[in-house]
Amino acid sequence: MPTVTTVAFDADDTLWHNESFFRLTEQRFTDLLRDHAPPDHLAERLLAAERRNLGHYGYGIKGFMLSMIETAIEVTEDRVPARVIREIIEAGQDMLAHPIDLLPHARDAVEAAAQTHRVLLVTKGDLLDQERKLAQSGLGDLFHGVEIVSEKTSAVYTRIFKRHGDGADRAMMVGNSMKSDVRPAIDAGGWGVFVPHGLSWAMEHADPPQGHPRYRELADLGGLVALLQQV
Repeated sequence: MPTVTTVAFDADDTLWHNESFFRLTEQRFTDLLRDHAPPDHLAERLLAAERRNLGHYGYGIKGFMLSMIETAIEVTEDRVPARVIREIIEAGQDMLAHPIDLLPHARDAVEAAAQTHRVLLVTKGDLLDQERKLAQSGLGDLFHGVEIVSEKTSAVYTRIFKRHGDGADRAMMVGNSMKSDVRPAIDAGGWGVFVPHGLSWAMEHADPPQGHPRYRELADLGGLVALLQQV
């Protein structure tokens, strides 16, 4: 019997593109407010607002939109034109309606893993938006279970892998976030597989657990089948 019996995948920027849309919208936001704040300063203010608001709004596009509105009010000292607020809302709505674009090897990796392992989707963010993206991805029927959580911690992984599998010690989490996918899964007793994405949100950065026997890194999802055969 293989050491790993359950394989969980992150969604955003692991199976499909996500951060690139945030970057494009942030540039649109910068253009709207360039007469009120330098781009670097505006980016710092927006990130600070996102940090403050995570406890209120959680992760996802809606919280990002509200943080942009709050930042616009702050940098204009309550004088932001209604036109700017309207365009921020429209930018957020465009993000919520954007079609899903799978990353290379995503479908093949999930299909192959599902032939030999129990496969899960474990993602965080806005429930409705994550459900929409999963439905549009065409991958939904491949998963044995789907968990959309408010935060990814070792306790959350322990609960999920106990509910859906044989426990965290026989589970593997595959994702692009060292902070949310890799480190807490390893802390729970499982395997953590880092699949880097070209773009990453500053709040998802963390040091890799170099030297840990259950840490692996793949250039892309094309290497997952070989890794599963090894462990």
